[in-house]
Amino acid sequence: MSNEPLPIKITVGGVTLNAELKPTRTAKAIYDLLPIETDLHSWGEEFYFKVPFIKDHRETATVKVAVGDIAYWGNGGAVAIFFGRTPVSTGSDPAPADRVNLIGKVNGDATVLRTVLHATTIRMEQAT
Repeated sequence: MSNEPLPIKITVGGVTLNAELKPTRTAKAIYDLLPIETDLHSWGEEFYFKVPFIKDHRETATVKVAVGDIAYWGNGGAVAIFFGRTPVSTGSDPAPADRVNLIGKVNGDATVLRTVLHATTIRMEQAT
């Protein structure tokens, strides 16, 4: 497996972001499933969506995340994108509900996702 980041594009509503997935087993498994277009859910300033058939290898399991982090929540079978405070945040940083596996990072300002909080679908695809 290459140690190079895996470039992706995320589209929510009228917002398109470039991002990179880490060269981990969990991230590579998600990358290999792309493109994914599916229902989008929000939890505070976190978007998440179900991704089936992924084994969570927990290479980077943590409860500490930052704005722009992309994580896989194994217990929920979902990818999460953090762009601000969540309902369990105690400070200005996002906080996941449970341990998550960090799998990537948005390039640039992820807080722009606040402008599409009412979006109902998300598309994640390999960037070319």
